[in-house]
Amino acid sequence: MNELMYRVSTQKTVEEAVEAVGSALQENQFGVLWDLDINQKLEEKGIEVEPPFRILEVCSAPRAKQALSQNQLVGYFLPCKVLVYEDRQSHQTTIGYAKPDALMGLLGDERLEPLAAEVDRLLRRAVDQAAQSR
Repeated sequence: MNELMYRVSTQKTVEEAVEAVGSALQENQFGVLWDLDINQKLEEKGIEVEPPFRILEVCSAPRAKQALSQNQLVGYFLPCKVLVYEDRQSHQTTIGYAKPDALMGLLGDERLEPLAAEVDRLLRRAVDQAAQSR
């Protein structure tokens, strides 16, 4: 599982972590396209979900363009998703994402490897910054 995802815990609340992730992503050349509050969305349908769970769809436009120019099938993995949620077992806030190299590796296109590694490095840095910052 560790090869597919990167996750860290933080002492922040989910709301504080979402805010910190947004700031850290911006510092690392990513923007948040959409913030999906799963709990709120399901409550609108009459379904209660606990604990808090958010999905941030994030993108670095120049990198997305580069990836799509190399292989249009990358579109199946865009935008990147950063999860922020309260872990059911530990009750700690967790921030994580699916590793771009694992996802793009499914395409078998070696040209994408350097870009996937770069996106992973930037996302990891942003997630780590968000988890640690106060």
